[in-house]
Amino acid sequence: MALSSDEIIKREIFETFGASIGNLHLRIFPESSNDDQRLFADGGLTFSQDRVDYGSCDAAWYIQQNGEKIPAIGMEGTDALNRKSSGNAQYQRFHHALGAVKNGLIGVYYLKKGIDKIQDDLFGMAVSASKYEKGNYLVIDDLEHLRPILENYDNPEELQKQLQIILCRMEKKFLIKFHNQYGGSWNTFAEKRSTIILQDKIIKYAGRMRRSFTDSSQRAGHIAVGEMYLSKYFFYGRTINYLMLKMTNEDLLYLDTHKADDKEWNLLRNEPDVVLKTMDDIQGLDRTIRAKLLSIRNEPIKGRVKQIYNECVRNIDAGLRNGSLNIG
Repeated sequence: MALSSDEIIKREIFETFGASIGNLHLRIFPESSNDDQRLFADGGLTFSQDRVDYGSCDAAWYIQQNGEKIPAIGMEGTDALNRKSSGNAQYQRFHHALGAVKNGLIGVYYLKKGIDKIQDDLFGMAVSASKYEKGNYLVIDDLEHLRPILENYDNPEELQKQLQIILCRMEKKFLIKFHNQYGGSWNTFAEKRSTIILQDKIIKYAGRMRRSFTDSSQRAGHIAVGEMYLSKYFFYGRTINYLMLKMTNEDLLYLDTHKADDKEWNLLRNEPDVVLKTMDDIQGLDRTIRAKLLSIRNEPIKGRVKQIYNECVRNIDAGLRNGSLNIG
């Protein structure tokens, strides 16, 4: 039987670095274990901030000090590049290692080399997170890139040097893509990414529906969180209005009630400077457009539904840009 993505990555981590390297010790669990869901302080691989848990990591390194296990590095890994993951699905695991970064640690998102390539936007997101959060966020496709970090963890000066080498490499890759694809313009980037740049806020709109978050087969929660963090870290410091065009405030209330223990939903609801909005929050929205959105609110965006949705999007996008519509 073929190994799962998690098992492939966990085996590779252990085979590459062993149980310890220098003064760093590895914490890792077999795929069948649920121990990674516990907080690191409780023996697991999950990091929390402000009582919000982030996705569990696949591995972590820690130092032993006065009988206490002090976390140093949290890593999330995936074999997605060998599993036809070439688009925004790569973003969906970004938040797993982000918990470590928010706690001032080194977070690593490892995408094992494969048929597809890493989305360059991931490099930009991680570099921005490294600038604004307490820790550093690395995105790599080769575990050997991490070895200098592990081997020099006890040498602060050399550690910072090695971190900057990787971060500079990441930033260069992102900037090349940003200039080639968007001409170095954030406005062009926004237009192509369902995003509207206003003076005091950013509006990121999407066609998620309530069922996207309640049906486990959709994995929309993971993808929605990834896209939210893309918007946050590319436009850090501004309020992000994450506009769910096919949802109502009643839907948000339902999900707040029925998904109260869901990590992804909690991240969407509690991330600083990010506010979820729905069609109910669009001030000045034409009743006809609203009725059309309501008519397709529970249907996937394809075929006839896609035509209706795109018509509504064109109207709403234009209105938000020219000021005839506003987000309340």
